[in-house]
Amino acid sequence: METRGADDVWLIKFYAPWCTFCKQLDPVWHQIGSELRSLGSLINVGKSDTTKSTGLAKDFRVMNYPAILMLKKDVKYNYPGPRTKEGIMDFANRVAGPLVRSLSSVQLFQHAMQRHNVMIVYVGATSPLKGNFSSVANELIVHTFFFSASRDVLPKTVSLPSLPAVVVFKDGTYFTFNEELDGDLKSWINRERFPNYFKIDSYTLYSMGESGKLVLVVLVEEKGQCEESLRFKGLVEKVAADYREIYSRHFHFGFMEGSDYINGYVMGQVTLPFIIALNLSNDGYFLPLGAMETERHLLDFLNGILDGTIQGQGGNCAYQRMSRLIYDIRVTLTLVFIQAPLLGCLLVSIPLTMVAMFCYLCCKHRPTQSDDDDSVAMFAPSLPRRKQTNKKSD
Repeated sequence: METRGADDVWLIKFYAPWCTFCKQLDPVWHQIGSELRSLGSLINVGKSDTTKSTGLAKDFRVMNYPAILMLKKDVKYNYPGPRTKEGIMDFANRVAGPLVRSLSSVQLFQHAMQRHNVMIVYVGATSPLKGNFSSVANELIVHTFFFSASRDVLPKTVSLPSLPAVVVFKDGTYFTFNEELDGDLKSWINRERFPNYFKIDSYTLYSMGESGKLVLVVLVEEKGQCEESLRFKGLVEKVAADYREIYSRHFHFGFMEGSDYINGYVMGQVTLPFIIALNLSNDGYFLPLGAMETERHLLDFLNGILDGTIQGQGGNCAYQRMSRLIYDIRVTLTLVFIQAPLLGCLLVSIPLTMVAMFCYLCCKHRPTQSDDDDSVAMFAPSLPRRKQTNKKSD
């Protein structure tokens, strides 16, 4: 940090020696460093032990492990995606390059369209809108690419009401930003930077919470998807495409393979295939009231959520947070007991032993009745003894 150049770009992994996930990332991290060096990239790749370099970890605000950050011109970018070689390489090349990439020819535009499922493009000359676009790119470059182009580079089928304009290309079509209808540019890009229907993982789901939309998810098997799972996926994909103008302002659509993440979200076991709508802003969710057999059933489910006839469940109140903590502990201990019974017994016995010792010490030092009597006798004032009289005389 003291000797680096002003234009140096660093990709850094922050780890702890005891972190299992950090150790699993080590081979991937070495592959990334080797590949970037072989490609002649200007990105420097390094790693930092947070138990030794505590000051550096504090400067980068490292909160979990392994943390992956990029330092570029004193700006720190936190990688929010899956810990895979492809995802990290894409993040590194995206952030290390220009914030807004220029598409100066039809060939470059077509090439970019083939590579990216979603393209966010500024069209026109220099303007206040372009300055705003660049500011948003500086914040959201960790998630997606940003481009600029002139009008004659775009396909002839693209019709823009006026210039300058911001256009999102995805799902075989395009959408133009309208400040009166769409509000803030950053919020609009946050909502539109996802495909209309796509495969979702836990990292993507977390970042979708920033869009302010609900997420309708189909949960299917990771391998060997059954006929019912394929039918559910096709049903949701069709509704997402056919009714985009109605529901796109309120919902994202997609599917997830496996149910582990959602099991923790609803604090229970779900049966695949399964349809659920998530409210990521407050950890809430909505469940269908009946069977999901037809398109009409799915539309009624979506409409019921929007008009309030289907009540949300879950949430992030104190009771729900405590319930989720207890559920997570129970699930973790169950897995430990299955995989390592002796370790599980040890983990359970330690807190139980501490509680038993505490109770024993409390009972041992509790004053007894004789102690109380002695104390009273010690501190009570001495009273004059009553003179004894003869009962007969009385």
